[in-house]
Amino acid sequence: MPSTISEKILSRLAGRSVHAGEELRVKPDFVLAYAATGYAEMYLETMKREFGIERVAEPERFAMFIDHNIPATTEKNEKMHADMRAWCKAQGVALYERQGIGHLVAAEVGYGTPGAFVVHFDGHVTQLGALGTLAMGIRFNILEALVQPDIALKVPASTRIEFTGKLRPGVMARDVFHQIVGQFGSGSCRGTIMELGGEGLSEFSIGDLQSITGLAMFTGAVGAIVNPTPEILAYAMPRAKLELEPVYSDPDANYAAVHRIDLEQVEPVIVVPPSPANTRKLSDYLGLEVDVGYIGSCASGRIEDLRAAAQVLKGRRVRPGFQLNIIPSSNEIMVQASKEGLLTTLVEAGAFTSSPTCSYCYGALGGMLPGQRAVSTGTLNVRGRMGSPDSEIYLCSAASVAAAAIEGKVSDPRAFFGG
Repeated sequence: MPSTISEKILSRLAGRSVHAGEELRVKPDFVLAYAATGYAEMYLETMKREFGIERVAEPERFAMFIDHNIPATTEKNEKMHADMRAWCKAQGVALYERQGIGHLVAAEVGYGTPGAFVVHFDGHVTQLGALGTLAMGIRFNILEALVQPDIALKVPASTRIEFTGKLRPGVMARDVFHQIVGQFGSGSCRGTIMELGGEGLSEFSIGDLQSITGLAMFTGAVGAIVNPTPEILAYAMPRAKLELEPVYSDPDANYAAVHRIDLEQVEPVIVVPPSPANTRKLSDYLGLEVDVGYIGSCASGRIEDLRAAAQVLKGRRVRPGFQLNIIPSSNEIMVQASKEGLLTTLVEAGAFTSSPTCSYCYGALGGMLPGQRAVSTGTLNVRGRMGSPDSEIYLCSAASVAAAAIEGKVSDPRAFFGG
């Protein structure tokens, strides 16, 4: 029976051929988590108190990331970080601190191994799927992965997204993802793995694919994946922590649904508050006054985003009074941006740049006042996400944020790209 790439990955772990709908127990190749208030301490304490387990088995399968509340702004936050450092040292578990947002760092350091199965507390780990890795956010079920080798899993079906055509100048991967939500609905991949493919896939860099796969949860997907191309393998294999044979979907694999996107038809998109499902054409909101701009997060602080912002801002200035925060998503990206001169361009234009952290995305830094509006490449636009619940967040691409920063209002970025 033909199989999808996701079914083949789970078949390796099950030791037999498995298909969508089957219930099984599988041992993840890697178990990842981050230190965030209310999460990490809860499942580590529960592991000891409720199960009597003080040490994880096979610590090489585990990794922790300190990326929230960096830098620590309270004694409580620093205590949490110190406890995580101590726990990882005692357990022999790898710890990545102050290197950037964990989902990106996980890819950079080799957990995005083509053909591997990875679980995390947080759903945005699905961006490892850009490297041919099946990665799923399992929320508090991560506790199961901490206290025993395998986890219960129902093999998900896959929903195929086929891309055709070419992107027009000034249109970015974020626009494409939000087009998927707007065109097919916020439940279009519910309970399935979003699998990206088609001839238009060549339009996207690995960073672009990470942006799309990392936001898959907003289609209801439990994961997202790409069949690895030679370019993906050239990036991933030298970093990979496991020696696995990459696998690919069979041409006649079965899908829950197949959706098609003509990239030529995608326009800049804006997502209006208070829901990530509220996708609109950016052109319908031109002229809307905004006060704050944020380029960063696990979704859109990549080198592609910084390049786009620099192209818009080069030789121009951020409007007086407008607060533009640009936060690269990892140290590796920040170094690359420095080498390319992008940071100089952004700072000279009046942007505030800082080291990688999750804190701007959820309002721990750069909080907003009642009545303020932000254009943001963060992951969510729900009330209170970036400060006051009476502020508003409009999600869009890095190019659109940079364009808005010049005029202090929603603007079409295509004018800066010859589009």
